[in-house]
Amino acid sequence: MSTIRPAKITKVLPDSIAAEIGFEAGDAIVAINGMRPRDLIDYQFLCADEVLELEVLDAAGKSHQIEIEKDYDEDLGLEFETALFDGLIQCNNRCPFCFIDQQPPGKRSSLYLKDDDYRLSFLYGSYLTLTNLPEREWQRIEQMRLSPLFVSVHATEPEVRIRLLKNPRAGEILEQMKWFQERRLQIHAQVVVCPGINDGKHLEQTLRDLASFYTGELPAVASVAVVPVGLTRFRPDKDELTPVTPEKAQEVIYRVRSLSQQFRQQFGSGFAWLADEWFLIAGEELPSEAEYEEYPQIDNGVGSIRLFLKQFAESATKLLPPKIYPKRKLTWVVGNAVEKAFQPILKSLNAVDGLEVNMRALSSDYWGQKISVTGLLTGHDLLLNLDEQDLGDGILLPKVMLKHGELVLLDDMSIDEVARRLNTNILPIAGVEELINSCIVDF
Repeated sequence: MSTIRPAKITKVLPDSIAAEIGFEAGDAIVAINGMRPRDLIDYQFLCADEVLELEVLDAAGKSHQIEIEKDYDEDLGLEFETALFDGLIQCNNRCPFCFIDQQPPGKRSSLYLKDDDYRLSFLYGSYLTLTNLPEREWQRIEQMRLSPLFVSVHATEPEVRIRLLKNPRAGEILEQMKWFQERRLQIHAQVVVCPGINDGKHLEQTLRDLASFYTGELPAVASVAVVPVGLTRFRPDKDELTPVTPEKAQEVIYRVRSLSQQFRQQFGSGFAWLADEWFLIAGEELPSEAEYEEYPQIDNGVGSIRLFLKQFAESATKLLPPKIYPKRKLTWVVGNAVEKAFQPILKSLNAVDGLEVNMRALSSDYWGQKISVTGLLTGHDLLLNLDEQDLGDGILLPKVMLKHGELVLLDDMSIDEVARRLNTNILPIAGVEELINSCIVDF
């Protein structure tokens, strides 16, 4: 078992219990009511009690005992350096399509950590494979009702999944689905389609197998996202993978939509959804809003473009003025995969008198991709395409290009460095309101 380290505090929320007591960033929680929390899940569970006895180390390393009385489930108001206090459960597979293995060498070591940790899946919706869990972790999932989890299935036929994950334990996936079903726990599944390996009849078999767990009031498998494999120029040699062509995308779209129609008639839900990238690669229109139901796989790129277009249309009528002064000219950077889909937004922004927004839809030279989603653009791509260009008053930079919680792009270049080298302002934006406000409010 990994060593449990004290949970280091990075932020104390204002007007919180912790702020009132005098907690400061740099302090660390060692134990709560005599228990050392392994992770944020333990911390939240232990802090639910009304009376807490905390063992705390201050920034100087001095130990303190603190007693707190509060309402049940009332939050202390602390944020931590990491969600895991005993270390990351790393991946033990060797998937040829793993994005971690498709990065260039020489970057900081944290970029090469392969997360396959059920706790991050529960807390943040990251995907795991279930191939590396000892019995005590399965017991913890059951006892603490850690549901839903997000599982990379890829294939349900044992020999196909073993071939994809390069792990003999990968063949146990259907037994693991039954385990969740028997305990009334849920998963959301994803299938990364690798042409020639798990597409065609294998994809159909996988979706039908997973749909067999969409039963009862609490289906064990709540939804499936079907995602195209993403390949970069740094991928290992002889990885048996081939890129998704427009023709392959059209074939997958037809097959999955046909199955989804059957599922809709059978269950009242489409159950299996295609990531937006399929339609962009195929050059086909995105599905209607109704087809996405409650957007159960929105964080996997399923329906995110359609939802963004809808939210923009709703917000534009309320937030976009007919005119702005002083005049403003901005450059909006996106991946070239969404260039066509975002034209209605561009047209609406440029209808504002005094506002000029120029879209620069880029492919990623860094990753060696001809068609790129916005989230994979790097500092290298920005410098390559925007140097010595008329960028106006600044760049609208979608935050999906940044590492989570940092102002750093995927190639480790900071946005400060990009702004300095392009001699311009960079305005990181997330969501519709930030996009509109960055266009119309002085900075």
